[in-house]
Amino acid sequence: MITTHRLTKKFGRFLAVDSVDLDIPRGQVVGFLGPNGAGKTTTIRMICGYLRPTAGVVRVDGHDMACSPRRGQQQIGYLPESAPLYSEMRVQEYLTFRARLYGVPRRARREAIGRAVQRCSLGKVVKRPIGQLSKGFRQRVGLAATLVHCPPILILDEPTSGLDPTQIREVRGLIRELAGDHTILLCSHNLAEVELTCDRIIMFSGGRIRAAGSIDQLRASAAGEACYIVECDTDGAQSALAAVPGVDRVERTGRDGTWQRFTVTADNGEQDLREEIARALARTGGSVRELHREAPTLERLFMRIMDDTGGAAT
Repeated sequence: MITTHRLTKKFGRFLAVDSVDLDIPRGQVVGFLGPNGAGKTTTIRMICGYLRPTAGVVRVDGHDMACSPRRGQQQIGYLPESAPLYSEMRVQEYLTFRARLYGVPRRARREAIGRAVQRCSLGKVVKRPIGQLSKGFRQRVGLAATLVHCPPILILDEPTSGLDPTQIREVRGLIRELAGDHTILLCSHNLAEVELTCDRIIMFSGGRIRAAGSIDQLRASAAGEACYIVECDTDGAQSALAAVPGVDRVERTGRDGTWQRFTVTADNGEQDLREEIARALARTGGSVRELHREAPTLERLFMRIMDDTGGAAT
């Protein structure tokens, strides 16, 4: 549904997006993950046709956005981070206005608006002014406006930004419900949000794609190193842990009376060092209250990428 080839955007001498290649198939929920300034929003604005690329090609449902941008844009429902709502308009009026902008025929508008209202659970507030709604409901209105012309592609930029935990859960559930009928591109800097919502994740940093794949694939790639949590009561524990073959670094992360807590990192994620660590601590004569190996996490991979690249686009 969305493909890009060597997509690049410069603002003067500033390289915001650097040769990005994408291939997003029909029906997937794909997350763009990265810190603020990583190039995510600039990329989706080029996909939507709001920004002209400095170089590269964007195709939306087979339409080249340089040659036929209107045809490509007709396939997209785009919800920016700050939804463009008119607070003085009632929900029904606003959705009618948006349907007209999208070119929905008059005879089809009532049905299209009713379908969007139902999908976004806006029936109770449809006659109320938007300015009187909670932020969660305003976000739902913005999402309904992206659905009113039945686009096959939804592009959502930080759709849960500023919402409380209950509202976040509601919007997340709504996105998953929409996934069966739409290809969804979700842009966020919140790793947990993307992990809970998306089928596939693309990690951005410095204007480039640094990692991409399914949740399981990315977790597997995060297993390049292993992390162990150790809690014991011997003063010689840190040096004993550091001497275990395969251990890369040892960091003391807490103390509770005589008990010390350490994070032990090994450079080989495929090798299990728990037995070696237990033997090393036994030789110190102390007691062990906790020893476990942490499962590979996307957070570890994400932080490794941020450390290697410096995070934002440069």
